Amino acid sequence: MMAASLPLPLLGRDKKATAAHLKADLSRDNNNDNNDDNNDDGASAGTAGGTAGGGGTGGGGGSGLRRLHELLDSVLDPETPATDGEPLAWCKCLIAGGDGFEEFREAVRSYDNAALCGLVWTANFVAYRCRTCGISPCMSLCADCFNHGDHTSHDFNMFRSQAGGACDCGDGNVMRESGFCRRHRLKTGENVPSVPRDLLLMSEVVLPRFIISVVQYLREGYAEPGEVTGDERDLQKVLQQLEPQISFLEELTKMGGAMRTVLTKILTNQQTFKDLSMGQEDNPYAKQNYEKYLSALKNSGLVSVEEKALPASADLAAGAEGAAAGALGSTAAGSSDESSKEEDQDGGQSVGQRKRVKLSSTTKDASIMDSLKHACFLEELLFWTIKYEFPQKMVTFLLNMLPDQDYKITFTKTFVQHYAFIMKTLMKSQESDTMSNRIVHISVQLFSNEELARHVTEECQLLDIMVTVLLYMMESCLVKSELQDEENSRHVVVNCGEALLKNNTYWPLVSDFINILSHQSVAKKFLEDHSLLMLWMSFVSFFQGMNLNKRELSEHVEFESQTYYAAFAAELEACAQPMWGLLTHCKVKETLEYTETVVRYCLEALQLWFDAIGFVDEPAPNQVTFHLPLHRYYAMFLSKAVKCQGLDLDSLLPDQEMLMKIMVHPLQIQASLSEIHSNMWVRNGLQIKGQAMTYVQSHFCNSMIDPDIYLLQVCASRLDPDYFISSVFERFKVVDLLTMASQHQNAVLDSEQERPMLEGALTFLVILTSLRIHLGMTDDEILRSEMVSQLCMNDRTHSSLLDLIPENPNPKSGAVPGSCSFEEMLSAVADFKAPVFEPGGAMQQGMYTPKAEVWEKEFDPIMVVLRTVYRRDVQSAMDRYATFLKQSGIHTGNPWPPYKERSPLHPSYRGLVRLLHCKTLHIVIFTLLYKIWMDHQNMSEHVLCMVLYLIELGLDNQVQEHKEDEEPCIEEHCHDSWFPGTNLLSNLHHVINFVRVRVPETAPEVKREPPPSTSAEATSFGPTSRRLSGNWRESLREAQVFSLVAERRRKFQEIINRSSSEAGAQVVRPKSSSTRWVPPGTPPQLVTEILEVRESMLSLLIKLHQKLSAKQNSLPAGWLEEAAGADPARHAHGDGIAAIERILTKAAGRSRHSQRTIQEICGKACPPVPPKKSSPADKKTMDKEERRQRARERQQKLLAEFASRQKSFMETAMDVESPDGEAAMDLGASEVMDSEILYDCVICGQSGPSTEDRPTGLVVLLQASSVLGHRCKSGNAKKLPTSDEEHVYAADTCGVAHDLRLALMQRFFRESSCLQSVSIGWDGGVYVQTCGHTLHIDCHKSYMESLRNDQVLQGFSVDKGEFTCPLCRQFANSVIPCLPGRGLEAGAWHAPTNKKTGVLVKEVGDLQEQLALFPTESNLSKEMELVIKDIKNTTQKKYMDYGKNPGSPDNDFLFMYSVARTNLELELVHRGGNLCSGGASAAAKRSCLNQLFQVLATHMRLYSIDSAYNPWTRLTQVTEIPQEEGLDEDRREVAMLFRDVPSLLIIFVLTMPQPLRKEHFTCVVKMLYNLQFVQALAALSAKFSPEERQAWRTSGALKKNAATGEKCFEALLSHVISELSSDEALYRLNAEETSMLSSSVWSPQSIEFSLRQFCLPFLRLSSLLQHHLYGDVLTECLEEDEFWTLAVGLGLRAPGAEAPGPRAPNSVPSASCLEWPGVSAFHLVTQWCEEVTGLPETQAEDSLTLLAQDPQWAAPRLLQLPDNYNVIFQYYHHKACTACNKLPKDPALCLVCGTFVCLKGLCCKQQGVCECVLHSQHCGTATGIFLLINASVIIIIRGHRFCLWGSVYLDAHGEEDRDLRRGKPLFLCAERYQVLEQQWVSHTFDHINKRWGPHYNGL
Repeated sequence: MMAASLPLPLLGRDKKATAAHLKADLSRDNNNDNNDDNNDDGASAGTAGGTAGGGGTGGGGGSGLRRLHELLDSVLDPETPATDGEPLAWCKCLIAGGDGFEEFREAVRSYDNAALCGLVWTANFVAYRCRTCGISPCMSLCADCFNHGDHTSHDFNMFRSQAGGACDCGDGNVMRESGFCRRHRLKTGENVPSVPRDLLLMSEVVLPRFIISVVQYLREGYAEPGEVTGDERDLQKVLQQLEPQISFLEELTKMGGAMRTVLTKILTNQQTFKDLSMGQEDNPYAKQNYEKYLSALKNSGLVSVEEKALPASADLAAGAEGAAAGALGSTAAGSSDESSKEEDQDGGQSVGQRKRVKLSSTTKDASIMDSLKHACFLEELLFWTIKYEFPQKMVTFLLNMLPDQDYKITFTKTFVQHYAFIMKTLMKSQESDTMSNRIVHISVQLFSNEELARHVTEECQLLDIMVTVLLYMMESCLVKSELQDEENSRHVVVNCGEALLKNNTYWPLVSDFINILSHQSVAKKFLEDHSLLMLWMSFVSFFQGMNLNKRELSEHVEFESQTYYAAFAAELEACAQPMWGLLTHCKVKETLEYTETVVRYCLEALQLWFDAIGFVDEPAPNQVTFHLPLHRYYAMFLSKAVKCQGLDLDSLLPDQEMLMKIMVHPLQIQASLSEIHSNMWVRNGLQIKGQAMTYVQSHFCNSMIDPDIYLLQVCASRLDPDYFISSVFERFKVVDLLTMASQHQNAVLDSEQERPMLEGALTFLVILTSLRIHLGMTDDEILRSEMVSQLCMNDRTHSSLLDLIPENPNPKSGAVPGSCSFEEMLSAVADFKAPVFEPGGAMQQGMYTPKAEVWEKEFDPIMVVLRTVYRRDVQSAMDRYATFLKQSGIHTGNPWPPYKERSPLHPSYRGLVRLLHCKTLHIVIFTLLYKIWMDHQNMSEHVLCMVLYLIELGLDNQVQEHKEDEEPCIEEHCHDSWFPGTNLLSNLHHVINFVRVRVPETAPEVKREPPPSTSAEATSFGPTSRRLSGNWRESLREAQVFSLVAERRRKFQEIINRSSSEAGAQVVRPKSSSTRWVPPGTPPQLVTEILEVRESMLSLLIKLHQKLSAKQNSLPAGWLEEAAGADPARHAHGDGIAAIERILTKAAGRSRHSQRTIQEICGKACPPVPPKKSSPADKKTMDKEERRQRARERQQKLLAEFASRQKSFMETAMDVESPDGEAAMDLGASEVMDSEILYDCVICGQSGPSTEDRPTGLVVLLQASSVLGHRCKSGNAKKLPTSDEEHVYAADTCGVAHDLRLALMQRFFRESSCLQSVSIGWDGGVYVQTCGHTLHIDCHKSYMESLRNDQVLQGFSVDKGEFTCPLCRQFANSVIPCLPGRGLEAGAWHAPTNKKTGVLVKEVGDLQEQLALFPTESNLSKEMELVIKDIKNTTQKKYMDYGKNPGSPDNDFLFMYSVARTNLELELVHRGGNLCSGGASAAAKRSCLNQLFQVLATHMRLYSIDSAYNPWTRLTQVTEIPQEEGLDEDRREVAMLFRDVPSLLIIFVLTMPQPLRKEHFTCVVKMLYNLQFVQALAALSAKFSPEERQAWRTSGALKKNAATGEKCFEALLSHVISELSSDEALYRLNAEETSMLSSSVWSPQSIEFSLRQFCLPFLRLSSLLQHHLYGDVLTECLEEDEFWTLAVGLGLRAPGAEAPGPRAPNSVPSASCLEWPGVSAFHLVTQWCEEVTGLPETQAEDSLTLLAQDPQWAAPRLLQLPDNYNVIFQYYHHKACTACNKLPKDPALCLVCGTFVCLKGLCCKQQGVCECVLHSQHCGTATGIFLLINASVIIIIRGHRFCLWGSVYLDAHGEEDRDLRRGKPLFLCAERYQVLEQQWVSHTFDHINKRWGPHYNGL
């Protein structure tokens, strides 16, 4: 056969045959060649490739191979459109080598040797993560592997994948082996046989050709977005066309290890690629195709390496810098479209230049950014994957290959090589979100593996690439920094408004970086590489000072920018998280030098930054940035160095001048926080508050405020304390306030801002001196204090606590910082409060609340202040603290924040204590104490509290004295004239006599009066006086004005001079900016005055004590001795008085001198407090007190009034039917009851009777209900199916049973008769309930009108008649009119009767004959009709028309009496299914049966029952049955034994004239009981076996003739059996069944019991009806006595002689209640039985079914749910929708019947109504209860509204997990489920759930 002519016939031939033929040839050739290349794995692929190139020349292999290639040339012709399916079909056939593709797949699978699962999933897939088993935090498992592994009691959670992922089961690098599942635990690779050579032979040849064809399509289809044709959509189109090809590749990867090996060889073989990729000379198409590929490379700003001439010198010295920058800059700027358009506008030479400098200063290889070379298919495939923006299928294909180890390594290297290109594509992309997710999907699989990450770091410079790429990315959006010196600033920052930051485009790259830094080996490489560290610091400095806020001083900003979100996210993700990652590796002494290096580079970067922004010593005013990542890096590494590595702090600190600079900006932030809270930034809008809150918020605080405060603590411990303190007060702008004068001028603050700013400054000092988070607390102590402070603010759920406690956000730590586990700590400090229900039905979560001893010993208000996002939380913590103190009887008043002892300082930070012992602070304290004592303005309790806190901190933290330092400088500084030394203890008792102050002329001090406090302005603060100066003149001469500001300047100058003289440099003069703080010399003029003070701090404290306790002599002389002996804990809690006593006691205990002073002061009779009358401020406080007192009284009064109103309302609400109750009490007193019932209208408030013209109505809610229809025979709930084998069947429910019964009757009996023999409304009945309030119907109409005009969005629809009760706001939708008339007709109606039964029967018959009069037309009758209409509109049409001719009167009649039946039955269900509990019941309060009956009766009297067919006659008389007369035109009546007795009762009562006399009602009940009893006998007889039946028949026959024959069940049973046996067919049928069923023998007792059970439902309904109609009281009884109690209550038995007393109540036979109507019982029974036996033979089976009815039903139940939610989730989450067989997006389950539905699913929509709404109409007549599978919550649909009910599944901590966000295991909360069931059964969803909304049929 000629080689050339082969392909054509081959192509025509059958594919399978051809493939088989070629495979045989190939394997033959292969065996011949095998001797040569047996040992070389790559060779066969090589030959395949080699010959592929040489089309027909046939190099290498034999003829088989050549022919195969010729075939492939024609099949895979690149000119064929991609959509043509033929080439793919050929490839499948060829690869399978003639077998079917499916068989081939199975064959290959059997050789799968992969030990990894490697299942790849895409976004929204549900996977698991187990922290116990994970080594890498990114570890994840698919559901199968998770469920087959053992993770009991592990810390795992289920999660929805955001970006996609892959299963790590079997990968020991990422997770511990103990967590592998059963399949991957065994190393499957070992026992898999090796692959037969020829199985994959064809694949090795065909696949390279297939892959190049895919690559060629990709090249062909790509067009640059810039080109005319090119468009996003085109790329999508190309991808759609290639869908089958890529899916085929994906399918191949799923065939397991053997096929993956082949694919890896092909994808990574460079020779194959070379031969196939470029195309041959004779193939113009391929050539051109390759050109397209090269141009695509070029357009991407990438050059293939060959073309690129690298810069000559690698180390870019100063000379070469320009050239290199040029080379780089040209590609960088020329290629990227977004080449910084801002540059030109700024004329931004500097920016551009800086940018270039940045890049060229990297000594790394510049080709990182812009060269790529592809040497194999894998590389080019990845290139196109990136170009096409990561199409999902391609990503999945590339990831599916990862279980192959060789592939994994090559692919990771390829990925790293393309990293810069990925970044560029990402920045250009329109869909950056999707693309980011796909990138991370890939990278997380590669970089989570430490081994691999290290390998790539070493071989491919991964770290260099990542840092460079990040730098490059950020450089695209830099702007000039405006911080400090705007004009000359050389600093550039990222622009937070750019899309790159706003959309978080950078996160995939940053998250990769964080991921690789979590590997120790990689992090060490990073920390060792100094040039990298420098690069990184320059990256971090891009964020230093970003998003600068400038305070608006004139008007409000027009546009509030929201860029701060971007800024905080960027600092956290791009700076803080890598920092935490690095810090985890700097925990041990071995890594000392790393920490030192980082600290060194931080300082360098900071110095550069200060220079760049031109910072000298003063921050620019009215500016703040919250972003100082360089400061925070420095702080955190310092902290780690001291805490974990034992480094000496001083060795890491810079000189004083640098420290002063470092301190400025963090301090500026603290002051700004205070300014923001003092409303000084209001004109900047809400966003500035947002920033202040985010800064302290739990996810940010330990990367932001904590490092800042720590840094300030470090500065404070090393700088001069006086300088530091004065800086603080100056930054907080309260310097002018700190004067002893009563008036001052403040240049920078309004007077209402002074107080909050002063409080802020003092609070900051307290935090600074008392916070120990980085100064010596262990991790456990930190965790504990964080937890306590969060719990003190509010009780917390476990998850919110986890969320609120700042964790160390380093990736490896998992959820829990420190050594002590979160759970142990939680149980140590908190008690668990189980989830409870509030009375309103609101559901609580499980909460944790602090233990009592925590409140007592650990409550730390300072920590609370530091951690509160909202100021109200501080108040909340204090209130809770006060409540605790009250309850435990420790303190009853208003407590002050307790003082808490601090853990000791780490030795390195001892200097911090000097802050508390410096004269400046003591002067401030003294001044403030004096001002508070003198009642100066703007002082507050909080100020005093903080001052006292500072004094106490000073007393508790003493400085080791260094006397010699103190001596020389006594005379030198002005503040030395105040105090002799710096020690607080000795300064406390130092008396200050005179103070010179500068005051406005107008101030009272000028006139030498005692200083009252007025509210003028005043200024700078100047005290002083020599200690015991002799006379005025001397003191005047020696006093100087002291200014904090001047003091600070002088200190600063000193330090600068000292450091600069050392350096021999020029002295830097501070700029003239210092004048800023000098107040303008506007009037009033300032004069200097001298105040006589003669107080010490101690004396002021004692005076304040007197002032607070309002006693002259509050501390008696001997007070100290007592205090010293007392328990120190006594003062731990309390108000300011206790705080002062505590301080005095401490001072006395620590120093003798103080003790003496205190005793002296207390011993003197204290001088009176300065006169108070003159001071307006005092008057103010007095008035305030009085006003408060009055307000309190008013409030009390209001509350009392409210309570009494509420009480009266509750009384009316609880007792709806009070009239009935009264009636029942005085049966005899007819004359009392003659007055009409009065009703209160809740709208107009008038009280009056209901009249024909102005009827009153009862507010009711009508709702359709199918609850009764869902009842079953068994009391156990049905189980929810959770596997394919389980099902829920509805056949045994009450609704179905009744439907079948009616349908059966309709087959044999007359329609009208059928419709009176049963009740409907089991499904779709109408339930009526009321709140008990009445209103005039005309008032109601106007109320509805007003609701209609009300534009407020209501939760209900007024057009549908819905409203809320005007009084109690309960939901309602109709009003039932109350009939006018007297109360319950007493007297004659209730009088016990002595008429004979026969007479009564006759009277009842006559009453039924009476025709109803049509009511006269009146308002009342109209309303009646409207209500009937409402009732009919409540349910669906199909539930009203059961007859064959819809709309007939018979139908209407049936519906009406069934409404009554439904309501009676439901009330019974609500009472627990029986009447044992008597009258009291919640159901009774909601019931309005009385009114409902009146309305129904009025309506039904319009129908008269045809006397010929009246069941009453057949019930009470023996009549001749006319023989089959008109059988043809009409069928016969329903047999009496088939009729539903309760239905007959309701029909009789409703059709007789109202009101019905009680004697007649009793008569009806008696007659019906007879029928019910005989039915019971008949039903029972059908259960007997033939032998038993015969036995009972004979034994009973003997008793027939006895006197009591008619009241003896044996006689009657025997009679029924013999009568029914006349129709042999009837009993014959069940002979077979019963023989199998009844193994038990029927004894007289068991028969008696069955008869009672059969008759009980009838007795219950009758009693309930009697209760409502006549107000009879229902007696309470035991369950076993129920039958007897009800029988007596109904008058079936006379109470008395035979009361069952001590004898068992069962001994009273049920037959003794029978009372026959003057006709022989046996005749009546015969007549009834004949109706049954007279039916045609064919119906025998159905007759038996109708006879053997069972009236008992168990209570309605929802489905029984499994305990563990995962069981439901795993089964239903994957279940396909029954309508469209797709997986629903939101699957839901009906909890009533178990139906699986799609929530909001469009596939299942019918006529615009979605499936859940449809199902709720079908299953619950518009009430549906659905469990949403993916959210674990339950939604309720009620009519046109729906609401979220909550969840019945809670986690171990009693919390819901809505939307399964946390994914923790959930367990059924039985109590909640019970509440849900209760609300369903009692129809109270509308009342209890408050948040309803319309669903517009869209659920």
